[in-house]
Amino acid sequence: MTTIESISRKIGTLVIFGVPVIIGGGIVYYFAQSFPAMYVFEVVLLLAALGFVSKL
Repeated sequence: MTTIESISRKIGTLVIFGVPVIIGGGIVYYFAQSFPAMYVFEVVLLLAALGFVSKL
């Protein structure tokens, strides 16, 4: 895979991970009524996304 294809694939994967962050963050905030809980959820998803992208 060329460098351009690799970069665009990684960016696409990060965009796909953005949807659960937005939707899931709202759901976590709705049930927990707490911004720190929402931030923890988003950091966990960010770490998962970075781990997934680093393996591509």
